[in-house]
Amino acid sequence: MSRPPTSRPWTGHSTSRPYTGQSRPPTGRPQTAASTKHEATYVVAILEGRGIGREVGIAALDRETGRVNLVQLADCPTYVKTLHQMHIHRPCLVLVPDTFISVLDTTLAPSGKHPNSTSLLVQCILEEFECVPVEPVLRKYWSDSAGLEFINQLCVEDDERAATLVTVSNKYYALSAASALFKHAEVKLNTRFAAASLRIRYLQTEGTMMIDPETARNLELVGNMTSKRSSHSLFGILNHTYTAMAARLLRVTLLSPVTVQTAIDARLDVVEELVQTEERFHEVKDALKTMHNLDFDKLISSLVSSEARDFNTAKMAAARVSQMLNLRSIVKNMPLLARALTGSRSQLLQIIQDMISDERLEKIEQLVSSSLNDQSVLQKGGLGAVNARVYAVKANHNRLLDVARETYKENVGDIFTLNSALSEEHGLPLTLVYQDSGFVFTLKKSDLEGELPSGFVNVSAKKGKWVFSSVELKKRNARMKDALDESLILSDRIIQDLVADIVVDIGALYKASEAVALLDMLWSFAHASILRPEFTGTLAIKSGRHPILEGVQSAGTLVPNDVYCCESSCFQIVQGKSTYLRQIGLLAIMAMSGCFIPAEYGSFRIHDSLLTRLSNDDDMEKSLSTFANEMASSAMILGLATRDSLILIDELGRGTSPGEGIGISHAIAEQLIRLHSYVFFATHFNELVMTLSRQPSVVNLHLSVQKTRHSSTNFGMAFQYRIVDGAAEALEHYGLDLARLADLPEDVIAEARRVSDKLTELEARKHEDSKSNKIAIRRKALLRLKTQLTQAMDHSTLPDEELIAYIARFQKEMTRVLQETL
Repeated sequence: MSRPPTSRPWTGHSTSRPYTGQSRPPTGRPQTAASTKHEATYVVAILEGRGIGREVGIAALDRETGRVNLVQLADCPTYVKTLHQMHIHRPCLVLVPDTFISVLDTTLAPSGKHPNSTSLLVQCILEEFECVPVEPVLRKYWSDSAGLEFINQLCVEDDERAATLVTVSNKYYALSAASALFKHAEVKLNTRFAAASLRIRYLQTEGTMMIDPETARNLELVGNMTSKRSSHSLFGILNHTYTAMAARLLRVTLLSPVTVQTAIDARLDVVEELVQTEERFHEVKDALKTMHNLDFDKLISSLVSSEARDFNTAKMAAARVSQMLNLRSIVKNMPLLARALTGSRSQLLQIIQDMISDERLEKIEQLVSSSLNDQSVLQKGGLGAVNARVYAVKANHNRLLDVARETYKENVGDIFTLNSALSEEHGLPLTLVYQDSGFVFTLKKSDLEGELPSGFVNVSAKKGKWVFSSVELKKRNARMKDALDESLILSDRIIQDLVADIVVDIGALYKASEAVALLDMLWSFAHASILRPEFTGTLAIKSGRHPILEGVQSAGTLVPNDVYCCESSCFQIVQGKSTYLRQIGLLAIMAMSGCFIPAEYGSFRIHDSLLTRLSNDDDMEKSLSTFANEMASSAMILGLATRDSLILIDELGRGTSPGEGIGISHAIAEQLIRLHSYVFFATHFNELVMTLSRQPSVVNLHLSVQKTRHSSTNFGMAFQYRIVDGAAEALEHYGLDLARLADLPEDVIAEARRVSDKLTELEARKHEDSKSNKIAIRRKALLRLKTQLTQAMDHSTLPDEELIAYIARFQKEMTRVLQETL
């Protein structure tokens, strides 16, 4: 689709695009990049209301698994929340009303009335997912009543059906999007679903943490920024799953961690039990291994879907027979997994065991076993795979099928007889190999002297062998193929009758799929476990390590760091280490996902969103300057931030002059301080340390540096890569020492040092004498005392004598501060 030129930040792609000749103002949205590491499978329909509230409805259908999710939310002008949901549901196609497309975009506007400009929402989608096609759907198909009728007809009969119908009944935009989505599936995808066969859910956005796409990209949650194929991401580090469902669940969990503490604790209980009980850990592992490479969701979708326009071919019949053999394998392995969970302590494991022990699964297994041969086992390729499908259905189910299979058997026998006759006639050790087109002869090149005898056709060489056929073999292949197709089509009729019986209890398969996915993901967490985090409302980490770097660097080389952030120190200025900020964000995501963390101790707060402005490489081809890009990110953060947000900002204001950068950084920081969000603010502006330190909740941190002896190759400092309390020592001016290593003249460096020392001394004297500075110190001390006393009262388990001594230290410290500042 053509799209208008914009002033929006660059998305990380460099492909050129045609323009529509339209223009629009910047969206004020930070740069993002659609994830391409994981294959996109969702068809997403999106509808926006016409009011000023920017109400957006989303309906997403996974083409592979058949799962349908509905979302309706009130978004901001930058559509960050909508794009966040689209990143969770990776789109392969986006559907929008045709009235959202400009009249100039004739390639996308087949008919109807169109506005003079493409809607802002569509433009944002095009920029964010520039490789994903956007297809208009006629406005008449966006009907809330039709959407509710679709959902009422297709939603599976399970415990959540009633709640889903009640919840979506007044979600006009989500229902309208669902109507267009199912109409597109029928007309364009040629897919029709059986009644009461789809798992349709309405997703509440309030129960998960909002992570904007830019944050997900910079923190490398699901993909490495340097290489798409690299596994060095949080997903790559934690993904030890066996099933495709669990890998999908892990990706969604990392992009939108849970914010309900009871749910997080339940997950942590499971991980802890698997870690502490080695026998259970290995029993679950062995049971999950039997399901390796089996995708329950995809299998269920293939069972309940059919072609809207029926094309009954042998190839489709073979696929359905294979699906039924896979289903039998799954339901037969469920009892093994249930036995592995027998006697579990954690409540969530008990719930999972109940879900996979559903008596309806046993009923499905009996239905399948009554129709399929026990000896039929699906194979990967060759004649064995074909025979497994041909003889999958038991004998005597259909006399015509028995006759067709007997004919197929005789034709295959005729082909082997031909092979034996030709081998004897020509004195050559010919062998038969089955391909999609039928049998061919093969012969090792070492077994042939000279040329092949006459009568052989289609000769080719492959891996040290001659591959060829003959006219007679082609004739017998044709007869065999007819009998094979007839056998598969007759088998498919029996399979379809079996599917009709299974669909009645399809809800049990959905429940089992969810249970296995969750268990597999939590087992994966246990595989990578270190220490269980707790949730107390205070962010406190002892010897925390960057989880991705820990998996990349050699053991023992990563320097751990401590973190402490509470109500009295919720705004922390960090000088010198961007990795520290990323580490905090990653550990918080791991903890809220229900995973253990790489640390000696970890206490966390439940955050409703993770918002970041992290430094990244610049490019002249970006449509926004560095500074405008920073301001777009800052506007997004200020618009979405709440008291419960976790905010990470790195080097704000670096894209403009130092004076303006300091002023804007200070103003944004003050706004965040008033919100009482947990903020980690990395900066090299020393002036901010002075201007913001008057705020009671501001804490200064810096990168520890050790002084060393000056030499011709050493400027007298060694970085320790450890964060410590307090502001950095600005008097050192180690930049001048670096300048000396660059061979600047000594007299220039001496004069620069003299001026710098003098200016710094004057500034420090003014700061020490400042009355407001002394007031700020007293306020911070009182706020710190309040927090310490509250924590002691609420959480202390010390004996009375030790508690009195502990409180006495607070009194002594407070007395010292008052004496120095009064």
